[in-house]
Order: sequence, then structure tokens, then C-alpha cells
Amino acid sequence: MTVTHPILDQIAAALEPYGLVQRGGIVFDEVNVPSPLIRGSHFRSVVLVGHFGSSIWPHFVRWREDHPGAQDPLDTWSREVLTAVAARFGATAVFPSDQPYLPFQQWAMCAEGLNTSPLGILIHPQYGLWHAFRGALLFDHVLDLSSGGPQRHPCDDCRDRPCLSACPVNAFSIDGYDVVRCRGHLASGEGDTCITGGCLARRACPVGHEHAYSAQQMRFHMHAFAKA
Repeated sequence: MTVTHPILDQIAAALEPYGLVQRGGIVFDEVNVPSPLIRGSHFRSVVLVGHFGSSIWPHFVRWREDHPGAQDPLDTWSREVLTAVAARFGATAVFPSDQPYLPFQQWAMCAEGLNTSPLGILIHPQYGLWHAFRGALLFDHVLDLSSGGPQRHPCDDCRDRPCLSACPVNAFSIDGYDVVRCRGHLASGEGDTCITGGCLARRACPVGHEHAYSAQQMRFHMHAFAKA
């Protein structure tokens, strides 16, 4: 859904210094996307927050230099930033790592009309696989959100599906993602190329390759995944 409520111009301005952007919004209804019950309260609207490419990276790196011992540093940074933004606008901040897990992928597919790639990651028609959702702002009232409709599915035009053949241990297939095989490869010492340069399957996708994460950001994510 395309966000049109005037308050979101102010939210966008509050997010911009961190390289974050609004990623669409939803007005909850009990038929399509039901209102979540969180901390005993139901909410009426949600605005998703995330980034494209490496827009957040320099801001996160500067924060991390001042917080060298932070646990789960990217999640901690996201919580710090979005909790403060939420407080300014009377919203409640929630995050993909919250438990019980919230349906972030469903929200994202409804909000931006995205589709799932063969790797299981949501693919954006412009940015490909190089984007993420860092959190969401929940409101207890209805925001004026107009529907933008579904996006074109980039994978429909991709016959070769290089993402499914690039993994050195064939962790990805039409049947799904073998996370145990992937982690085993990274831990074996033979996965250094994946750890230092980023997931080969993800990098093989031709969509939005010019927006790929920086080398430093790829290493950060791969190291975090390998240690999880």
C-alpha cells in the first residue's frame, strides 16, 4: 500500500538521517490482514521501515564505533532508532526478531506488493534481493493509506534461475532452503568465499545487482549468520 497520510512525511524526515525509509503501510482488517494483539493492545495501522542497498551502513558503522560491545548490534541499533522515532509519533515499534514472531513477510507483501524469490527472500523489482525490513511502527488509529497494487514479479522473466545453481553445496532448490547444509559449509572452512564476499546464490541474482550491499556489509551479515 502507498502511504499518503501527512504524518508520514514527518516520519520519513525522522528516518532519513539513519538511511532508513518507509516501506509501505497497511490498515488492518479481520479478513485480509488481521490486527495483531501486542502487549494486550490491538492496532489499526502499521508502517513498515527498512532500507534499500547499503543506505543504513555508514550510519550503523558510526553508531557501532561508539558501542563496541553491543550484542546483536544491528538489531540493537534498529531498536534504538525506531523506538525513539515511534515515541515521537505516538506509535509502538516492533521488530522482526520479536517473539512471538510477527508476520513481517506477510505485511511486506501486502504493503509493497512484493513476491518471494526462489531463495525464499522477498524480491523487489528494482532493488532485487538487496533490501531489508528493520522494523515497523504500529498505530492505534487508522491512517490514510491508499493501495498501490501488486508489483511485477522479476523472477517471471528469469529463465535460467542462476540463484538456484550458484551455491557451492546446492543449499537452494525448488524444494526450499537447506539451512543445515549451508551452515555446515560455512563452518567447514571451505565457505570462506561466501563469508568474505557474501552469499553466492544471492549475488547471482541479476535483478538490482547495482544495489548490492557493500563488501563490509556482506561480511557482517555472513559472519552473524554463521555464528547464529
